[in-house]
Amino acid sequence: MAEAHQAVGFRPSLTSDAGEVELSAPMLQEIYLSGLRSWKRHLSRFWNDFLTGVFPASPLSWLFLFSAIQLAWFLQLDPSLGLMEKIKELLPDWGGQHHRLRGALAAALFASCLWGALIFTLHVALRLLLSYHGWLLQPHGAMSSRTKTWLALVRIFSGRHPMLFSYQRSLPRQPVPSVQDTVRKYLESVRPVLSDEDFDWTAALAREFLRLQASLLQWYLQLKSWWASNYVSDWWEEFVYLRSRNSLMVNSNYYMMDFLYVTPTPVQAARAGNAVHALLLYRHRLNRQEILPTLLMGMRPLCSAQYEKIFNTTRIPGVHKDHIRHLRDSRHVAVFHRGRFFRVGTHSQSGLLSPRALEQQFQRILDDPSPACPHEEHLAALTAAPRDVWAQVRKSLKTQAQEALEAVEGAAFFVSLDSEPAGLTKEDPAASLDAYAHALLAGRGHDRWLDKSFSLIVFSNGKLGLSVEHSWADCPISGHMWEFTLATECFQLGYAADGHCKGHPDLSLPQPQRLHWDLPDKIHLSISLALRGAKTLSGNIDCHVFPFSHFGKSFIKRCHLSSDSFIQMALQLAYFRDRGQFCLTYESTMTRLFLEGRTETVRSCTREACNFVRAMEDKEKTDPQCLALFRLAVDKHQALLKAAMSGQGVDRHLFALFVVSQFLHLQSPFLDQVHSAQWQLATSQIPVQQIHLFDVHSYPDYVSSGGGFGPADDHGYGVSYIFMGDDVITFHISSKKSSTRTDSHRLGQHIEDALLDVAALFQEGQRLKRRGLGEDDSGHSRDSLPCHTRGSRAPTTATNF
Repeated sequence: MAEAHQAVGFRPSLTSDAGEVELSAPMLQEIYLSGLRSWKRHLSRFWNDFLTGVFPASPLSWLFLFSAIQLAWFLQLDPSLGLMEKIKELLPDWGGQHHRLRGALAAALFASCLWGALIFTLHVALRLLLSYHGWLLQPHGAMSSRTKTWLALVRIFSGRHPMLFSYQRSLPRQPVPSVQDTVRKYLESVRPVLSDEDFDWTAALAREFLRLQASLLQWYLQLKSWWASNYVSDWWEEFVYLRSRNSLMVNSNYYMMDFLYVTPTPVQAARAGNAVHALLLYRHRLNRQEILPTLLMGMRPLCSAQYEKIFNTTRIPGVHKDHIRHLRDSRHVAVFHRGRFFRVGTHSQSGLLSPRALEQQFQRILDDPSPACPHEEHLAALTAAPRDVWAQVRKSLKTQAQEALEAVEGAAFFVSLDSEPAGLTKEDPAASLDAYAHALLAGRGHDRWLDKSFSLIVFSNGKLGLSVEHSWADCPISGHMWEFTLATECFQLGYAADGHCKGHPDLSLPQPQRLHWDLPDKIHLSISLALRGAKTLSGNIDCHVFPFSHFGKSFIKRCHLSSDSFIQMALQLAYFRDRGQFCLTYESTMTRLFLEGRTETVRSCTREACNFVRAMEDKEKTDPQCLALFRLAVDKHQALLKAAMSGQGVDRHLFALFVVSQFLHLQSPFLDQVHSAQWQLATSQIPVQQIHLFDVHSYPDYVSSGGGFGPADDHGYGVSYIFMGDDVITFHISSKKSSTRTDSHRLGQHIEDALLDVAALFQEGQRLKRRGLGEDDSGHSRDSLPCHTRGSRAPTTATNF
């Protein structure tokens, strides 16, 4: 989501905490350290690795095998073909009375060796099977006999009842694409947005790069891919996120919204109690690996590594580089309300506090009349400051207020009890949704601890929201947690008739602990400067959210098209109408088909997309012609999406090549050119991963409305979208008010018109078919359609739905 902004400007910050140029270290040493970090991650959770390491077998399967061998031995059968006798000869001779013990030890050793060999064989077989991506490249709805055979074998070797991390050891490593293919795809992607002269110059740089430097850089990447878990993900986390010195607000964090049309209870403390309890239930299931691994299309497991850092995680600022601090456990949350910080315990001796007990604790904070201490109210603005500034101030803060700082940074997560309402209102639905998005993305500049992995925001009217720090994981991970939270707190935990949590208060609980900050005078100026910068960032962001309800996923499916590709092509048309030109477009997709994979970029502005857009703006082009070009553009986008998911994308490979060139101090004009480009349109789809948790037919309003992020460029847009059920698509658009070229509301209007125009193509095609003319008929234009013409746009307010 927000990664596009970070990916643009990572290169100036390649220095170490000691101030010396870390990239002067030998490249081989860096590759060695990458592999060492991978092995440390495996050793950090030995027991989980043991359970998942023997999957698809189980510890009980060893006992079964041992018992079978003992039974065969008792029946005077030797399944080991003489190996157990050899093992007995190697064991110490403890005398005749221990003959049976030696036999049992020999059987146990043989069973262990056989068991280990079987498990290793299963792992190798499953990894080889999961390395096949032919199923992904096949047309939608079609499955070859080869793929059917592959799917049957995957199901056989996958075992039963997998846990969250069960497939980790069987996932293949992300392949390093051919450098020639990557450069060719890059040149193809920039051709639509470059003039002939600029493209010829870029192509010449590419040829020089392939001739002089590519083979050496590629060799180092291949070496790293053999040694480390993933050839690019650790560098992506470090250089794109942790070494960025920009403010986290707007630039890196993203938000997620509550239900759009309903609020289960207007009682703020009750909503907070249920939500916190649901989040901690999710953490409990996560710790026990009871969350099922995600299966793409119900058959291909995805990497689960990013789930490990959802809770108890804080991004700690450094002068040159941040680091992620993750605790194994935390039994409290940090709460902010009216400028004051509190520590609220989440567990008692008997276990997790009930929702009603948590509500009681939050209500005590809301009822607390004590004022904030001087400068305490705006303290959290420091987390929105540039990272090097916050790192310097934090050193003083840690000395003077270590206990309070540790309570916040060591919390399971951060909770902000806002004093203002938010969400959709009947009086002004459009403006209220925009204000809701802005409050989640930026707040007031001092009411979010942006370093925490996520902050739960509870507004005074009971509306919820989430603000998420991006470095530790990507949107599908936090989205999975958020879906579980909304479904659990609303449908499973529920509320009493008076709006409070079910159950009874626990009056024996101690009062929430007020955190006291001993702030030295030299920090006061830093807080004021940070607050000023945060308010400037917050005031400059223009958010627009609108639900599009004229049609949704079900209509697109009836057109036999990919819903994501349909939206991406409509976005290209909308952007062209908004700016009168094409631009590099960043669409984020996942590479979690591979071990520790994160994301890849789909460059959606293709030559085929541009041809379609030009045809739509050409009055001489007929609907059948435009429809044919649209299908070509969708097919091209699908090919790029599948290639990116299968590890054959462009941008992560070029990024890793650039990092290697910096380590080796090799100047590459081509790679410099690649990473100087600006993404003026950054897009992302918010996936709905647990549709079984929501009954969209009986309760259509109880669906999450997605989330959004800031623009990647000062003169660009950030656009995210989510399919709410079958008939609604919600868009989240952001831009900067300081730009005279962008307007979030204007782009939103163009998006709606573009969607209706594209849908009209298919409606006209169906009408022509019914009349027996077919799609080759050229006598009808879009402007003659009765269902939609330009200027007939319906207002996108809640009254339309």
